[in-house]
Amino acid sequence: MKPRRPVLLATAATAVVAASALLYSKARRAPLPVVPHVDLKRYMGVWYEIARLPARFEKNCEHVTASYHLRPDGKVNVFNTCHKNDVNGPADTAKGLARVVDPKTNAKLKVQFFWPFEGDYWILELDPHYRFAVVGEPGRKYLWVLSRTPQLERSIRDRLIVKAHELGFPVENLIYTGQPLGEEA
Repeated sequence: MKPRRPVLLATAATAVVAASALLYSKARRAPLPVVPHVDLKRYMGVWYEIARLPARFEKNCEHVTASYHLRPDGKVNVFNTCHKNDVNGPADTAKGLARVVDPKTNAKLKVQFFWPFEGDYWILELDPHYRFAVVGEPGRKYLWVLSRTPQLERSIRDRLIVKAHELGFPVENLIYTGQPLGEEA
């Protein structure tokens, strides 16, 4: 009788896929952890979008940046820029206001671009030197990988995406944002 290696391999592969799907499903229902502390003054400035989950308000956006400025009242002015269809396309801008909703960590904010609607802005991963970050929201519909520079080292980007997957985000749907090479905002 011949060994049944193909059947055994197929069964093992199916078990691995099923276990991975189960873990992903559990991660999507688990509470979403944020970083232990954010120094808002260090977080301020320009961030480049490296990747994002699809969002209708960012349709066809390239060369996306977000600029944050701390106000004297502790709120944050937000200025987002997106170039439609390519990095040299026309720029769309949006101005908003963010407020900290978790003063213990400063990692949970509410952002408002249109009154009275607010969205969650939770800082899920943050480099100790504030060079890159992962931002999302508890429903796991929105996710952004951000960097202080237009390009992010591939190994760092991949590590951040694995972290987002472990947190239950559908990273298979990520859009990688085009940024000009060597250009700073």
